[in-house]
Amino acid sequence: MSDAPAVGELTPPDRTLMGPGPSDVHPRVLRAMSTPLVGHLDPSFIEIMNEVQELLRYTFRTDNQWTIPVSGTGSAAMEAAIGNVVEPGDTMLVPTNGYFGGRMASMAERAGGEVVKVDAPWGEPLAVDDVEAAVREHEPDVFGFVHAETSTGVRQPDVPELTEVAHEHGAYVIADCVTSLGGVELRVDEWDIDVAYAGPQKCLSCPPGASPLTLNDRAMEKVLSREEEARSWYLDISLLEGYWGEERAYHHTAPITNVYAMREALRLVAEEGIEARWQRHRDVAGALKAGVEAMGLEMNAPDEYWLPSLNAVRVPDGVEDEAVISYLLEQYDLEIAGGLGALSGDIWRIGCMGYSARPKNVSYLLAALGDALDSQGADVDVDAGLAAMSGALR
Repeated sequence: MSDAPAVGELTPPDRTLMGPGPSDVHPRVLRAMSTPLVGHLDPSFIEIMNEVQELLRYTFRTDNQWTIPVSGTGSAAMEAAIGNVVEPGDTMLVPTNGYFGGRMASMAERAGGEVVKVDAPWGEPLAVDDVEAAVREHEPDVFGFVHAETSTGVRQPDVPELTEVAHEHGAYVIADCVTSLGGVELRVDEWDIDVAYAGPQKCLSCPPGASPLTLNDRAMEKVLSREEEARSWYLDISLLEGYWGEERAYHHTAPITNVYAMREALRLVAEEGIEARWQRHRDVAGALKAGVEAMGLEMNAPDEYWLPSLNAVRVPDGVEDEAVISYLLEQYDLEIAGGLGALSGDIWRIGCMGYSARPKNVSYLLAALGDALDSQGADVDVDAGLAAMSGALR
């Protein structure tokens, strides 16, 4: 048998995270994660569970009783939503306008559903008329859409109109809010969304590991009256209801430290005020957008559906996108990301989320990006970009 491996002390680099997630974690959240563990059925932890649920309702803008952090990353919350609401034989209508609409489709198919699509080009939102036509044609049981498409930097407008169309035909509405919860206006109850899920590592600035999910009474009734059990035992909401509901009965060992982190991240949301937090993201990301455009670069999304939390910037002609990403990481310890799917190589995805949505981060990004582009011979005006950013924040 070989000797024990010699592994040194953990010393990850100190990055500035301005990609599509994770975002920089607030120091208070990191401190919360270092506090002592208790058991997942400890009376003190049950009180923490109650507080997290109350704070999540505030952040989702909902009174839904069934509002929880799913044990897992944002994709676990996504699979819990789709895998419980979509039953074998159900038809789910999904969008084609981004990478995560495709993931919705894959999860619906694995749940035994039949997938039909409402088409829109990558980089554009769904049109209400197109959704209505698709709903009339296919009469889906479930309609899913992405509120903030991380792959394209597009925010879906007209959400109440979309949900109205779906409900007129009896469909349940599932909203992907992974890159909007806590940073972009989202009103689950007012917009009549049946199910919404999110990730903690985006606008909440919380490490991944426990992910927000909310279902209204109508959706929960469908889940609890299924004829066939959900295909995932771990993510079966009818079983999780025993742990997160009034009974507080054992189902699995919750990620205790991640729940601590979420509690503190949501406390920060409540202290700032949800509408003030939405405005901060608009203001700081607006300054980033102004700076990028003044430098001579172009945004991927038009102003009317620009997504403040995820800014998709077009890669200029003659510039290698991955070279810029690598330069920023190596020279500045600064993370941004490239495009996915149909936009691979065409855009950079620059996050402006949660604790990362600060003027300090934006000015650092603009200066570093200007240097990276200059190293490739691109014609950019960094001084103009910084001046535009400062002007936008006045």
